[in-house]
Amino acid sequence: MKNQYTKIHNLSVSNKLLNFVNEELLKDTNISSEKFWEGFDKTVHELAPKNKNLLRVREELQQKIDNWHIANKGNEINLEEYKKFLKEIGYLKEEGPDFKIKTSNVDVEITNIAGPQLVVPIMNERYALNAANARWMSLYDSLYGTDVIEQSEDSTSQRYDPLRGEMVIKYGRDFLEKYFPLEGLKWHNITGFKINDGTLIVLNDDLEATLKKRDKFIGHRGKVNAPSAIILKNNNLHIEIIIDSNAFSAQQDSAKISDIIVEAAISTICDNEDSVAAVDADDKVICYRNWLGLMKGNLRSTFEKNGKTYERKLNPDRSYISKDGKGLKLHGRSLLLVRNVGHLMTNPAITLQDGSEIPEGIMDAFMTSAACLHDIKKKSNSRSGSIYIVKPKMHGPDETSFTDLIFTRVEEVLGLEKYTCKIGIMDEERRTSSNLKECIRTLQNRVFFINTGFLDRTGDEMHTSMEAGPMIKKGDMKSSKWIGAYENNNVDVGLQCGLSGKAQIGKGMWAMPDKMKDMMEQKTDHLKAGANCAWVPSPTAAALHALHYHEINIFEKQKELENREPAKLDDLLTIPIADRPNWSIEEINSEISNSAQTLLGYVVRWIDQGVGCSKVPDINNIGLMEDRATLRISSQHIANWIHHGICSSKQVLEIMKKMAKVVDDQNKNDDANNRSGKSGYEAMSPDFEKSVAFKAACDLVFHGRSQPSGYTEPLLHLNRLIKKN
Repeated sequence: MKNQYTKIHNLSVSNKLLNFVNEELLKDTNISSEKFWEGFDKTVHELAPKNKNLLRVREELQQKIDNWHIANKGNEINLEEYKKFLKEIGYLKEEGPDFKIKTSNVDVEITNIAGPQLVVPIMNERYALNAANARWMSLYDSLYGTDVIEQSEDSTSQRYDPLRGEMVIKYGRDFLEKYFPLEGLKWHNITGFKINDGTLIVLNDDLEATLKKRDKFIGHRGKVNAPSAIILKNNNLHIEIIIDSNAFSAQQDSAKISDIIVEAAISTICDNEDSVAAVDADDKVICYRNWLGLMKGNLRSTFEKNGKTYERKLNPDRSYISKDGKGLKLHGRSLLLVRNVGHLMTNPAITLQDGSEIPEGIMDAFMTSAACLHDIKKKSNSRSGSIYIVKPKMHGPDETSFTDLIFTRVEEVLGLEKYTCKIGIMDEERRTSSNLKECIRTLQNRVFFINTGFLDRTGDEMHTSMEAGPMIKKGDMKSSKWIGAYENNNVDVGLQCGLSGKAQIGKGMWAMPDKMKDMMEQKTDHLKAGANCAWVPSPTAAALHALHYHEINIFEKQKELENREPAKLDDLLTIPIADRPNWSIEEINSEISNSAQTLLGYVVRWIDQGVGCSKVPDINNIGLMEDRATLRISSQHIANWIHHGICSSKQVLEIMKKMAKVVDDQNKNDDANNRSGKSGYEAMSPDFEKSVAFKAACDLVFHGRSQPSGYTEPLLHLNRLIKKN
């Protein structure tokens, strides 16, 4: 059924969105609907032309860069000449004097605690609640249920495996031994606990011992002679040792420890962008309503499992008795941030005076910030009274400055103190990473986070330099010169601008949720690189990745890194083109097949079922967390190879059809309900002409060069709307 609209001042607003704003979003706030819509209307009509102009500048710069590469075709790129050209056209900005950010009223989860960061699609209320509650996670469950603990012969059965249970307990004791060592006793040999005058006493029958660093004990629950929980702290992260002799998991344990609860997802990004498929008013209201529920604290999710109905809601704070006998609490939930969309997309939920759709990023700014009015009153999420907006896909300091203007207007309309809205800068576009210091300068009173995004950044790298030549293989990108400079530059500039101890410096996603053993071996590199948060795909991954932050004190690591030689702009601007590639036809087909399979696997769920983020099996049937960023890199890579004659359009189409059959086979048992009410997976083959999803995937490749900045959203949104209607 087509959306009905109501005229409000110079806006036409979908009735679905209008009713949500008036009856839910603004209810119990100090902002009347009349005041909100009046201010919103005025602001949108002020900002929309500026938004449009910034997008025009993007296109003009891209055209000039294309022309420069075409004019220099066949010549080796002279970096000095290239930089001079980029400065002349305004792509590279002159770097100003050194400065330190001035962001204030920031929660300790941002300033003082280093730890995992979850990213969750806000469209799914159950996932959002799971993520918010992932501040505290069972280490035992996270170990037992993943490949961190090796499989034994009994592990494949549904029954409890006592050998595996023993290995979990040993892993937990090893962890305690490493980060909370005892004086004269090993954790493996303990039989109990007691508290004596604010000191933790650990027992081995009659033998007593204390922690080597006694200040790591901060409190307990239960009786001093028979505590039910011990609360410890290391590197500003808490753990709870749960003691329960009646618990099944404690029966194998000499000290009757039933679990170790780790402080896991310190912060969570509730995502309105790459991990959702929100294309109209109906979808946007789902997103906004879930975020509102989190900010009001009343979001609920009911679901059935094994014939039983369960309800999920936000966890309360965790109470304990401090070592001086006082009743205290630890925050029970992950600090929630909200990612808005970037400056590119518009949305039909509202149309402007001239009939054009509203810039979606401006709509997001007002709606998500208005939801936070409820939290500012209660201070249940941000105890400092701040709003945390993650802003993606900004190109250079003019666009970050525009973001500052947007949120200045938001604060004025909502009656908020200036700089209440804090901004996280996604450093994922080439013009931003090349001008990162100046981007931060424009947001120096708001910035609470800078984060690298390898996949989007690679997509923009390829699109910006599309005419320079054929790109190296996707798998070789991570070892190319520009990516090392990009990752280091983000940390170098962040430290130079004073982010350490004031804001987060973040790193990207671990994309394989089933490969936790590999994550434990590899993701520590993000900490060694100086990141005080890094993205994980699940609450379980957050629990395990949290152990890395006990190993490395990030703030000490950042002090070390401040003394290294900064990343070079020349390296950052080195284009990853293949030097006279002599790939075989088998190599080329294999590379295209890999990209086509992941692309189709993601697009078919996005278009047909409205799923914006999911675990998609790759060509080797390894589940990878896919979102629009992975789609951007795959589509741009194939488009680049077609453009430079590495492969033909006909060759790619044949591979796309072949891979569509592979994806269909991988999804044949998918019984998920899509949003149109039809159940199950809709195959793309054999009738490719009728499949909207297959057509969309092909368009992303064959029209990849003409897509603004290589973004996938315009074609995805168009085809999703076709599918929905």
